[in-house]
Parts: sequence; C-alpha cells; structure tokens
Amino acid sequence: MRSIMKAIALYDQLEKDFIFEELSDDWAKDMLEIEDYISTNFKERSMGLVCDFANEINKVFTAVFPTENIMQKMLHMNITDAMLFVHHPLIWDSRRSSPFYPMDKKLLEQFKEKRISIYNLHVPLDNYSEYSTSKTLADALDIEIEKPFVPYHGSLCGVIGKTKCKTMYELEKLFSDLLGHRTRLYLYGVPTIKDGRVAIVAGGGNDLDTISEMIENNVNVLITGISSNREYFSEIHEYERKNHINVLGGTHYSTEKFACQKMCSYFEKLGLNSVFLEGEPVFEDM
Repeated sequence: MRSIMKAIALYDQLEKDFIFEELSDDWAKDMLEIEDYISTNFKERSMGLVCDFANEINKVFTAVFPTENIMQKMLHMNITDAMLFVHHPLIWDSRRSSPFYPMDKKLLEQFKEKRISIYNLHVPLDNYSEYSTSKTLADALDIEIEKPFVPYHGSLCGVIGKTKCKTMYELEKLFSDLLGHRTRLYLYGVPTIKDGRVAIVAGGGNDLDTISEMIENNVNVLITGISSNREYFSEIHEYERKNHINVLGGTHYSTEKFACQKMCSYFEKLGLNSVFLEGEPVFEDM
C-alpha cells in the first residue's frame, strides 16, 4: 500500500539528501513572467521547491523539463495532491533564439487548483551521486566509473570511466541503441578509444572547461547531450579538432532522462508511487 506524505516532510527530505550549502543555481531571473506562482525560497536561490501548491503528496511524477505536453499529461489524469519533480524549472528548445523559456501560466493555474506542486533539482541532481545525470548515463552505458570531474556551480557534474567498446563506431551504436534514436559523432581524433577511457557529461557538457580537464586526464572521448556545431559552438569544436577530441552527442533531453528515471526509485523508497513521464528530444541539439 502506498502512503500519503506531508508535502513539507517530502521537501525537507529532498533538501537534506540533495541540496548542500556549496551548490548554487540561477533560474529565477528568467521566470519573472510567472513569478506570482513561484515560491519565495526559489526566487532567492533557484533550487528546490518551485511551486508550493500541495499540503499532501500521494504520487510523484518525474520529468526532465516541465513542457506543456508533460503538464497536460498530468492534468488529463485528473490527479490531485501530487508533485512534479523536474531536472529543469524551464523548458528547453534549442531551435529558439532563447532556448530556455518559462512554463505556461494557464497550466500553472490548473496545477494550483489541482494541488500539484513542482520541485526542481538542477545543479543538485548534476552533482555526483547515485542519482546524478552523468552517473546514471554512465551506468546505462555500462561504463565503469573511475572518478567524478568538472566543477560546476559547486558540484562535480561529469564522470570519467572505462567502456568495453574498442572504437568510436562501436560506442556510437551502443549510445544510439540506448537512447532509441540516432546520435551524432564528431570524429576529430583516431577511431580507437585509448585504454577504453571516456568522459561523460550529460546535458550541456561540451565546453572549454570540460575539454581542458579531459586533456589533463589524458581522455580524448566525450559523451554529452548538446554537441551542435552551430556558430555559437564553433570555438569549442575548433579546440576539439585541434586537440583530436572525439565528441558523441545525444541531445539534452535523452542524456539527462536516466537521472529522472532513477529518481523514481528514490521516491518509491519513501513509500510514494512514482512515474517517469517521457518527453521529446530536440535533434537540433546535436
């Protein structure tokens, strides 16, 4: 039998398990048009409880982004006294000039009426742990983790590990099969994977800091989400080409969904029924 949990008790438990003093984030400044729905605490630190709409929680839904489709799915279920747990408090679409944008006001109003709270862990879920974005992606790819790396807002958001794959082509196929869609390989180095060592940074990990730390660790393969070679990213791709770094991209959504799936087991351990809601990858990310 599933339990009902006091909302404040659930928020406190998440705070205790995931939110540490050294972590920081910065979302609230981009949510001004929906600020009437946002909790005071979130306005101050951009993590944790986004919308405080429930007194009790009997079910948790997890998702990568709070898209209209995700929110409508929940409303069509006619549920009440629930929580939507998201990795990002904004919606992502790299085809837009400003790729992150706020949730829909009308849907937020319906969430309020239905007593459905919204809770966000971005940096705290990227931070290395059993549930983190890069750790869960590495686990799904059967990569043996050597160590976490890449400082990010007080967290360590990536991992270095060993794959059983011998070549980039083998790794690309494994990656595509896991995600269930095509991925994108930028082969800037040799096809063989030296000592099987690879770096994994789920989501938006293709940047100069990541590649510099990879070079220091003698790793020349990056598995990430956003790998586009549009003008905005031309500098990093030139740096990778110069340093013979191979990059494998699988979209923002698809590389981060494993953490949100894993979070279902976290909520289940608390006695709460939990369901992951599938979203849609944006292939322009690659």
